[in-house]
Amino acid sequence: MVWEQLEPTPPHLSYLLISSFLIVYCLFATFVRNRLHLSEPPLALLVGILLGPRLLGWLNPNYCSQQGCNGDESSERWGWGDTQIQEISRVILGVQVFTVGVGLPKFYASKHWKSVGILLTIVMTAGWFICALFAALMFKTDIATALTIAACLTPTDPVLSASILSNSQFSGRVPKRIKDMLAAESGCNDGISFPFLYIGLYALIHATPKEAVKEYFLITILWQCTLGIIIGLVIGTVFNRLLRFSDSRKYVDPAGMIVFYLLLAIFSVGVGSILGSDDFLVAFGAGYGFARDGWFRKKIKDAHLPDVTDLLLNSAMFIYLGTIIPWEAFGARDITPNVTPWRLFGFAVLVLLFRRIPIMLLSYKINPDIRTFREALFCGHFGPMGLGAVFLAIEARATLETGTSEPLPQPPSFKPPYSDRERAVGMLWPVVCFVVMSSTFVHGLSVLALSISSHFRRNEGERAPLLAQETDPLDGMEHERPEDMDTDMEEDEE
Repeated sequence: MVWEQLEPTPPHLSYLLISSFLIVYCLFATFVRNRLHLSEPPLALLVGILLGPRLLGWLNPNYCSQQGCNGDESSERWGWGDTQIQEISRVILGVQVFTVGVGLPKFYASKHWKSVGILLTIVMTAGWFICALFAALMFKTDIATALTIAACLTPTDPVLSASILSNSQFSGRVPKRIKDMLAAESGCNDGISFPFLYIGLYALIHATPKEAVKEYFLITILWQCTLGIIIGLVIGTVFNRLLRFSDSRKYVDPAGMIVFYLLLAIFSVGVGSILGSDDFLVAFGAGYGFARDGWFRKKIKDAHLPDVTDLLLNSAMFIYLGTIIPWEAFGARDITPNVTPWRLFGFAVLVLLFRRIPIMLLSYKINPDIRTFREALFCGHFGPMGLGAVFLAIEARATLETGTSEPLPQPPSFKPPYSDRERAVGMLWPVVCFVVMSSTFVHGLSVLALSISSHFRRNEGERAPLLAQETDPLDGMEHERPEDMDTDMEEDEE
């Protein structure tokens, strides 16, 4: 009789398992970050893989492979399709890029536009071409498909970047100007990547170049990107004034101010989505416009809200990503005969080594915020690919599958002969997922590797304990002088 009252359904089990991991992590968060030098995303992804259908099978989302579900409609699946993944990713990324905009120093864009502009133009464009070249060569695919895959992998991920550079002892070893520059880049380039994405997509969809070029400039450049950032800045500025008015008359309490922050982030995503504009540029613009004058950041500086969103939303999403990795698609199939495990591994290695590092080393002397070769190498390496790449892959699939922004619940099954468009649908998901998985582990474990390396580079008598809290600046980096940091703090407090 008692056993009949138990309801271990897949959703209920997922609540229990995901929250259990987060509770255990919270109990040891400082030790894990500052002593073991690990961040949440690789641990969460590993837990998702362990609990997912590939290993223990305790969490089994409703995800079907290209070959279909073989008629299995078992209740052991969650009932989530790619539409739900897309929307959850949209909200989490929107909140994260809004958070990045809020967290930037006072009037950051007017002072550092050149540094961020170089990353968003020269570095992103070069990385896009390099990834496309490797995709075309490794998977023997057409140029349009290669450009689409590369566009998904071009932006740096704000979720992974924040977990590595914002909430650990390690972040203090990196100059603040470098952290701010990488944060600003990660906040912008998920939105900036849409023009790159739609070049390949329009080449696959439109029969005539004239029609593709017309739609690209009118819709992608003007409506989605240009209008998106303008709308975001207007939203942020207007709501900044409204909140200031309410706060000056004591109409809002500290709790309401924090809730206002989260609601405005979601509101921005909603506005961008309804208008068919670039959600992430709207959210980033709203975050920057909202906190541009430094007033709001000063009001909530003790709330540690970004750390809360990182731990709760982002870690839960990486667990989920671990459960939906399409292992069965990491091998040759009729529609993607060249997507083999060794080719995927080789492609991931090439992307991690050459997507950003060479162009960063070549261009750092014209970037005002990068002063040394080691800083350029660091900025080139810390360009992780994560949830943003997953979202863009689903966005690309939706455009190719339905011609709208809504994808099919699972990648469809096609029958030969396959068109270039159908091959692109079959190739996008496994390739992007494999690279995201590789990037999450490589970049998430890089802090540990750097800490161990710096430990053994010291002389025997100068070494701190290996699991100590490292505080010394990373070798070859120029930290701000104390008087410069004091000046920055004074400007923020004005």
